[in-house]
Amino acid sequence: MGNSRIKHIVMWRLHESAEGASKAENALTMKKMLEGLKGTIAEIEAIEVGINAIASPASYDVVLSSEFASMEALDRYQKHPEHQKCKDFIVKVVGDRAVVDYEVDS
Repeated sequence: MGNSRIKHIVMWRLHESAEGASKAENALTMKKMLEGLKGTIAEIEAIEVGINAIASPASYDVVLSSEFASMEALDRYQKHPEHQKCKDFIVKVVGDRAVVDYEVDS
């Protein structure tokens, strides 16, 4: 797939409270941390973090949508120390996670 890019989507359901903060506070912290990676990790070509606005039993609380030039670039992003710092926080506040990585034409 010569000109394919990789779209990396992650959705999380957060605990009602964790790390001394509410779900809403932790969602904002996640958003700031993840969006802050844009200037730090060169492999990130696009990143957007959304916080759910309408609660329902099927809802996730936070979604990450990001784009990378290749699977190799996504792998480098995932191993980057700054991404690992975000991950260390996220695993403490999240109860459930879903991920989809797929190719898109450039």
